[in-house]
Amino acid sequence: GKGSVMRLGDGEVAEDIQVVSTGSLGLDIALGVGGLPRGRVVEIYGPESSGKTTLTLQVIAEMQKLGGTAAFIDAEHALDIQYAGKLGVNVNDLLVSQPDTGEQALEIADALVRSGSIDMIVIDSVAALVPKAEIEGEMGDSLPGLQARLMSQALRKLTGTIKRTNCLVIFINQIRMKIGVMFGNPETTTGGNALKFYASVRLDIRRIGSIKKNDEVIGNETRVKVVKNKVSPPFREAIFDILYGEGISRQGEIIDLGVQAKIVDKAGAWYSYSGERIG
Repeated sequence: GKGSVMRLGDGEVAEDIQVVSTGSLGLDIALGVGGLPRGRVVEIYGPESSGKTTLTLQVIAEMQKLGGTAAFIDAEHALDIQYAGKLGVNVNDLLVSQPDTGEQALEIADALVRSGSIDMIVIDSVAALVPKAEIEGEMGDSLPGLQARLMSQALRKLTGTIKRTNCLVIFINQIRMKIGVMFGNPETTTGGNALKFYASVRLDIRRIGSIKKNDEVIGNETRVKVVKNKVSPPFREAIFDILYGEGISRQGEIIDLGVQAKIVDKAGAWYSYSGERIG
């Protein structure tokens, strides 16, 4: 029918990519387009307590500031509502689902995307999407490739609808070690290879240090590497601070970016802006 084949020049296909800020200035710059692209799949992965959920909650807060609706599919059953509120998430408007099986989680995601009324969905995490057969089976049962097949089928179904409804879907993933890898990186993400292909942006988030006030640890120094980017050049990285109970430190980031751009001068432990000491 009409519209099945179009000329790109007719303006029927959206050219400009709509984005949502990540809540981190440095990461928005590293992504090249000013944030995470809407209508695409994004994967955020890293070791435990590296800031994966914190980063996605910041993105939810930014989406809500734009007037969008966000859903959080909590397969890990570990969402802290108080913490989400502290990061600026309007918890009264956040849709939360805690599914029992992987199939149920992905069905809910599919239904929410199809509804067209959701602007952003977070699935936390791929590793916790347990296939129904595994839940109903015995403890020692070996069911190879089941989760990978589930993810592959879900992503095949989801991608077209995600693009049509302009919904941002973020998958949080965990890291596993491959056994017997002599050369190269032994790290891999769970849930098979499908997500690596379907994701337009993949972010590798790591904790690289602690932030201390006197002797007390008050936060983490975090590095995010853009491992894959289909909307801008990849392999850029951003370093920022995540403060406990507050989220990404905007002030620290502005000063660091100021030093990089040579707007702020750094001498030893002191920073000065146009000759005036600021700390």
